[in-house]
Amino acid sequence: MLLPEPSRPHRVAVLAFDGMAPFELGCVVEFFGLPRPELDVPWYSLAVCAETMEPLRVVGGFTMRAAYGLDVLAEADTVIVPGVADVRGDVSGPLVTALRHAHARGARMVSICSGAFALAAAGLLDGREATTHWRYADLLRERFPHVEVNPSVLYVDGGDVLTSAGSAAGLDLLVHLVRTDHGPGVANAVARRLVIPPHREGGQAQFIQAAVTPVEDDDAVGRAMSWALGHLARPISVADLARVAHMSERSFARHFKRQTGTSPLRWVIAQRVAASLPMLESTGAPVEEIGAAVGFESAVTFRHHFTRAMRTSPSAYRRAFSAPAGSGGHGA
Repeated sequence: MLLPEPSRPHRVAVLAFDGMAPFELGCVVEFFGLPRPELDVPWYSLAVCAETMEPLRVVGGFTMRAAYGLDVLAEADTVIVPGVADVRGDVSGPLVTALRHAHARGARMVSICSGAFALAAAGLLDGREATTHWRYADLLRERFPHVEVNPSVLYVDGGDVLTSAGSAAGLDLLVHLVRTDHGPGVANAVARRLVIPPHREGGQAQFIQAAVTPVEDDDAVGRAMSWALGHLARPISVADLARVAHMSERSFARHFKRQTGTSPLRWVIAQRVAASLPMLESTGAPVEEIGAAVGFESAVTFRHHFTRAMRTSPSAYRRAFSAPAGSGGHGA
């Protein structure tokens, strides 16, 4: 990724297009277009770009006009594509050229929801893992067979190319971008301002055509989940969770999967990884102690599950996201 010159802010360009929905664009504007002097860090400059300077129709019955063209988008440090007008349609030649030019320069390329189709059309996702809204995953795989489509995650960070799932998952990725650029403290502050979680566990599976479960099932599973969160440091089995829920193991596993989209033990592992993050960010405790504190039986097991979930090691995560010197150290 290009490093911004000291004399200017990091330039973010977001694509606007005819027929777009306003939510994703609005999220990008909220994150990168508002000045945040209270954070006392160099903030971003934002340019809303389009292929035309003519008014663009927006879902909801209004129009808008972008102030910049694709030439500005091609020269940005971070380029965000918040969607495409038609997931089955062709991406225009000028847009493909601008995206390829930006990427070749070293820009960070980002898509939200169906925006992955534009990055794929430009060849930027070939041979890479990527995600999009679960409704479009099969179509993305069909249209662009060289893309490794993962429909079960909220976002994929490929370093220079990042993709996110459906609309709200774009918020998760935008927080992640701020965390990558400015650290967890700033990201947490922005998330608090927006009243959203700074880090959300789970994946798209929990949102895919989930069956509506009876209230009593919700209460039983929820009770077991609450108990598990209070006992992460101890061994937790499906039998333990089923006992708290007053259900058989088989019935509990079935209801849990229907409600959350994952298995009980996978969920417990995800919660343990999530519980380790603030300790890695704000303390100097050894990785072995942190793993034990959140319930992993060994440091090897902790590193394995952490790397699988976060796509980086605990020590690398600590180096990237730990608090500034003086608030806990960096022991691994």
